[in-house]
Amino acid sequence: MPESGDYRPIADYAAIGNLRTVALVCRDGSIDWCCFPHLDRASVFAAMLDARRGGRFKVSLPGAEMGEQEYIKDTAVVVTKFKAGEAVLAVTDMMPIKGDIQGRCGPDGTNDIHRILECSGGDLEAEVEWSPRFDFARSHMEIRRVEGGWAATDGDITMTLSGADGDVADEDFGPVLNGRLPMKAGDRKLLITRWNSEDTGNDPDQSMVMLEETVEAWQAWAHREGTTHSHDWAGDWLPFLLRSEVVLKMLAHTETGAIAAAPTTSLPEEIGGIRNWDYRYAWIRDASLTAQALVSLGHKAEAVEFLSWMERVSEEHFEAGVGPQIMYSVHGESDLEEVEVTHLEGYRGSRPVRIGNEAAEQLQLEVYGELLMTGYELLRRGVQLERHIMEFLRDVADHACSVWEEPDYGIWEVRTEPRHFVYSKVMIWAALDRAIHLAEDFGLEGDVERWRETRERVRARVLEEGYDPGVGAFVQAFGSKDLDAANLRIPLLEFLPFEDPRVQGTIDRTLERLTENEFVYRYRTDDGLPGEEGAFGLCTCWLIDALALSGRTQEAREILEHLIGHANHVGLYAEQFDPETGEFLGNFPQAFTHIGLINSVLYLAYAEGRETPEHAPIGTPTHRRELGREHARFEEMQHAPPPGQ
Repeated sequence: MPESGDYRPIADYAAIGNLRTVALVCRDGSIDWCCFPHLDRASVFAAMLDARRGGRFKVSLPGAEMGEQEYIKDTAVVVTKFKAGEAVLAVTDMMPIKGDIQGRCGPDGTNDIHRILECSGGDLEAEVEWSPRFDFARSHMEIRRVEGGWAATDGDITMTLSGADGDVADEDFGPVLNGRLPMKAGDRKLLITRWNSEDTGNDPDQSMVMLEETVEAWQAWAHREGTTHSHDWAGDWLPFLLRSEVVLKMLAHTETGAIAAAPTTSLPEEIGGIRNWDYRYAWIRDASLTAQALVSLGHKAEAVEFLSWMERVSEEHFEAGVGPQIMYSVHGESDLEEVEVTHLEGYRGSRPVRIGNEAAEQLQLEVYGELLMTGYELLRRGVQLERHIMEFLRDVADHACSVWEEPDYGIWEVRTEPRHFVYSKVMIWAALDRAIHLAEDFGLEGDVERWRETRERVRARVLEEGYDPGVGAFVQAFGSKDLDAANLRIPLLEFLPFEDPRVQGTIDRTLERLTENEFVYRYRTDDGLPGEEGAFGLCTCWLIDALALSGRTQEAREILEHLIGHANHVGLYAEQFDPETGEFLGNFPQAFTHIGLINSVLYLAYAEGRETPEHAPIGTPTHRRELGREHARFEEMQHAPPPGQ
């Protein structure tokens, strides 16, 4: 393994983006990850996955190894400040956007990274390192001086840099431009790197205008009319809620409406291990949960655009009589062949680096529930969905009826043989349950009797085979005695009420067997892969939600405060945590954890009696009353003991 000092902790990074791609900016001033022109395309900077070969774009101040970093409020623009003696270097990093960015707002904007350098307090000399490495550092690169700056090319694509002077050194893994920028107090200088362009224009005043436009676009979106966080319900958690909101928007592709799970690939779930996956795609599950979280905050357009995109990309699958694939590229491509990039050493030696994802070919039954729930969240808020989207939701419900008895690979995409995962069946139940309500209350046309009959068959099977009285909890799969944190969602989906002893037993067993230092593991059983993984951010949030709506609000609050205390310096989260150290693991920033945080703040605020948004979250007593689920017959059915008791 390489020296860990060659790599910064994952938590040392902030993310900037332009709604097409995302770059990671370290506290040491180095952009160590960026793919152009879209986040699911090849990298141009990948020092995060190979400190020597990957390439970076670094601005630093000698004598100040690490800077203080913060976002401009409620934006994707980050400022890193370095101090050396009396001198201060502030580096403002952005990818320019402008205008109304609600929903799918088209291809406006550029594929540029602007780095605005400002000097105060004394004279200084900033250092610049620029070493693009196209195609995951597989291209042979050259850097040459051109009028107004520099051009890096592999003979096909050209990337430029303006604003820096210096010299090119031919190092072991390719050319590197090393430059120096002498600055006096009050100076402002500008570095711009542009993708697939020969433009070397460099106008600091114009960049300041673009900065103002970019800040205005992000802030206007975050605080547009109708957002729910303007109420007091979020309290002291509001900054983390807003940061999570901006992260989720950053992952929503402006041209297509797809929503990526994360902007990175192969950041490891175990340092030195092989659990390194490519998350730069649009999973139905992750994107649906993102859409639902944004809807809860008042951002409906992103959810509508996502459903419309899903209908478009899955049309041929339904015509062929099969359901939608579980993930696509952000442009709808279904061929996501998984390839190992063997020449990259991986983050801190965590091989292999992978591009593509073999799990795209898996059957995962829970995706049907997430799609129907997204439609339900919109319709109950008064959003009128176009006919083609309603027909798509009908087709999803019909297909759920056809496949529910099949084994699948589950929400966690295990690489063993398919099984009858309990959570997958519960999500089929949720899909049909929401479809029935959409038919009864919002005019969804379809075979409602088939949906109702199948829903009850699924429910009976889960209660008969999914709960183990000896374990005292719902188990991972039929016939298993292992736990799965996904089953914490059973009451949140309203499959059973929170008071049910089977629900409380599942919560208690999760606390006993899957929780370590207030972080929750997904499961602790064989998944077909060697090695270990960290505790899971989203599962930790599900435990908070389940405790909160069970009336165990003090337990929920303690875990939420602990989670918030483990955000990084700018409020971002990775997928997983090392429970002993709190170190970030997995891809970053990860939509899952930010989705979970939004929901947990909302659920706990509701449970503590705060004035939450008008539409109560699914699973709450208020929502259950809206659906008539306080009816005596329903309660009797929900509290029926498991067979054999």
